[in-house]
Amino acid sequence: MRLIGLEVLVIGAGVAGLAVACALAQRGATVTVLERAAAVTEVGAGVQVSPNAAAVLRALGLAAALEACALRATGIALRDGISGRRLLRLDLARLRPGQGYHFVHRADLIELLAEAARAAGVEIELGQTTVAVRSGAVELSGGGTRRAALVIGADGLHSVARTALIGKVAPFFTGQVAWRCIIPCEAGAAAVAEVHMGPGRHLVTYPLRGGAMRNIVAVEERNAWVEEGWNLTDDPRALRTAFAGFAGGVRGWLDQVETVGLWGLFRHPVAKLWQQAGSDGGLAILGDAAHPMLPFLAQGAAMALEDAWVLASRVAQADSLAVGLAAYQAARIDRVTRVVAAANGNARAYHLRGVARQVAHAGLRVGGALAPGLALRRFDWLYGADVTR
Repeated sequence: MRLIGLEVLVIGAGVAGLAVACALAQRGATVTVLERAAAVTEVGAGVQVSPNAAAVLRALGLAAALEACALRATGIALRDGISGRRLLRLDLARLRPGQGYHFVHRADLIELLAEAARAAGVEIELGQTTVAVRSGAVELSGGGTRRAALVIGADGLHSVARTALIGKVAPFFTGQVAWRCIIPCEAGAAAVAEVHMGPGRHLVTYPLRGGAMRNIVAVEERNAWVEEGWNLTDDPRALRTAFAGFAGGVRGWLDQVETVGLWGLFRHPVAKLWQQAGSDGGLAILGDAAHPMLPFLAQGAAMALEDAWVLASRVAQADSLAVGLAAYQAARIDRVTRVVAAANGNARAYHLRGVARQVAHAGLRVGGALAPGLALRRFDWLYGADVTR
């Protein structure tokens, strides 16, 4: 369908919202992003941009911008957290020609997407809190209703748009909490994402911003319920205590932590309905609003980027908005369901105890020695996909 002049409202100026706004505006749509915060920014977190995510950024014309602000990764290493011994290394040089894997500060990714969206003509309105949504309309906290031919909910875990489509669905606590922080990075650190695995806990770390910073995400199993959200803080001593039994390298990093965020990990089902369209207009959701996932496969931002491209392309290719939105959901739901399941599986594998842990770690060492490229090839279904083709 003809997108030139199509009025679109996007709720949320995160990765998903800015990417879909950019993708639609580049095809001629008239797009406004409504963001509740007073500024478009993200702080205190790293993002792994795998090749499937980089393909979308490249299609949006952002390949050079990504290279300028990101660190190109050379490997992913799995380590025994207690001994520090490396169990397996995924050599990212073995990726297909033209593919790259990057580490980027989330704030830098948000900035490059916001700049691209504005360059495409997108209007970003700050301080706009959405309280209710329906097809073709958004109600704001300050009163009044905004209307458009298409409303897109990129409003995250607590999505108002998702509730409008499927009602409220209560998530359940996974029995895990996560800390995140950034510390100064030691000179000469390799551009490798390290996963340090221990009984009931694990820690992921990699450098950012040319090696000036080190991103850390640490996860611990616990029975106590912790509020779901990204804005809680914790005493760094609690993080150091949780990983006191880990090897010296990990303890050295955690000794440098001065401020740390904390959040509870909850599992949400993939939404059964992502879109609807009628005479009043259309409504669609993407990213965390459609399929929240645990952070154990580093694919949250990647799936949001893929969603954004597919939504824009399917609507542009269809004869009507209803057909395009239905095609978008059909193209995405099986893939994200598989990614969510894979992330859930990693959550279990990283935290093994006792004999199961010993057997699994021995298997990683032997497999990596006998067939060093096999482990990476097992991710071809994920990293090798290019939704822009």
